Amino acid sequence: MGRDRWLVAWALGSVAFGATSLLIPLYFVSIGGTTLLLGVLAGTAAAAGAPAALLFGRLADGGGNRRSLVLVALGLAAAAIAAVAATRSVPVVIAGNAVLWFAAGAAAPVLTLLVTVGSPERDWPGRFAALNRYQGWGWAGGLVLGLAWTGLLSAPLGVVGAQRTLLWACTGITVLSAGLAAKWLPAQPATGGQPRAGRIARALARSRRLPVRSATFPVGPGRLYWLTRSLHPRQLAGRLTPSLSLYFVAVLAVFTGFGVFWGPLPSYLAGTLGYGSGVVFGLYLLSSLGSALCYGLAGRLAERYDAVGLQTVSLLGRAVLHPSVAVVGLAVPAGVLGLVANGVLFTAIGVAWAVVAITAAAIVSRLAPPAIRGEALGLYTALSGLATGVGSVLGGWLGGYGFTLAFGVAGGFVLAGTALVALIWQRTAEVEPSVRPAESP
Repeated sequence: MGRDRWLVAWALGSVAFGATSLLIPLYFVSIGGTTLLLGVLAGTAAAAGAPAALLFGRLADGGGNRRSLVLVALGLAAAAIAAVAATRSVPVVIAGNAVLWFAAGAAAPVLTLLVTVGSPERDWPGRFAALNRYQGWGWAGGLVLGLAWTGLLSAPLGVVGAQRTLLWACTGITVLSAGLAAKWLPAQPATGGQPRAGRIARALARSRRLPVRSATFPVGPGRLYWLTRSLHPRQLAGRLTPSLSLYFVAVLAVFTGFGVFWGPLPSYLAGTLGYGSGVVFGLYLLSSLGSALCYGLAGRLAERYDAVGLQTVSLLGRAVLHPSVAVVGLAVPAGVLGLVANGVLFTAIGVAWAVVAITAAAIVSRLAPPAIRGEALGLYTALSGLATGVGSVLGGWLGGYGFTLAFGVAGGFVLAGTALVALIWQRTAEVEPSVRPAESP
């Protein structure tokens, strides 16, 4: 435990990130932010992590003081949360939220590097899994904190009052995280002892364990940096197979649909359905836990059955589930029955995401030539993040015309991507039987 004390510090920071991931959008709706601007809020947050990961990853990989980089990221996060808590200005909240997720993205590749300190390369996937466990369950703890805090204090303090006090509490948690990190982070090793980016990329590609946060925020800025560290776009484009190119088009469609759904969702739940902040936190928590509890099962299924087929089925489920959230809001009476129905839908969305997340790496690795496998995984991460950001803005715009329309379009995008994945499934099913006899002894 001594070596991993700093992971406890980071888990505390993840509590603040998990709570504010939903708290800031809910606060934004409470102070009068429109559905369109809510999409902008989500889109800028999704877009901020990638450049931050590239910048801080380069600094850390080039011999920069990694302890200082993590502390700078946590300091930026604390300042951003405090700025949001202190204002009712819509533009300031958008800017503060972007800075917050810039900070989260900045820390991610540095933490990936830190967690390998003192471990042989064969143990790196397990170390990445440990990092994901700490930050993933910290994230879930933040959602639990948000559920309890807003559920208990919204009545005596008012909705906005409860949200602002929780924002200040998250500021304090982040400051505490930074203090413990300053005390416990491992010392900077000699330059010659730093692991190479290519080795980290290979180890990340072997590591399938994902954090709880992936249920609702699929962007991985830490992986993005290391898997694209040596990316050469022209060479990569020249080596993409037709099936892999088609899969990347499917990824763009699917994650655009995910963004269209998640972007305006807080406004729908809090505004249209009238759910309190605690209830909304609870629904997001169900989705996250649904994923976390099914990652292991999804991995076992991917080892036994065709990963492309499994992903096709799970994506088809997501294509149906997104518009179903709007249908339940229209068809099921408000109250306990409607809440239970939404709880089931959100849990199913999280379970479906677990299958998508686990099978994606297997599919990219299978379709990519061995020479570009790591770069192809990085491109997948980059495209999924880009599409999520664009989809969030589009979802906010569509939500202004109606949430049934927005969630229906979200399902349409996912369905279009599902059709492309199904086409790849058909192609691989036709090719593999003819290959297997030649491979037999």
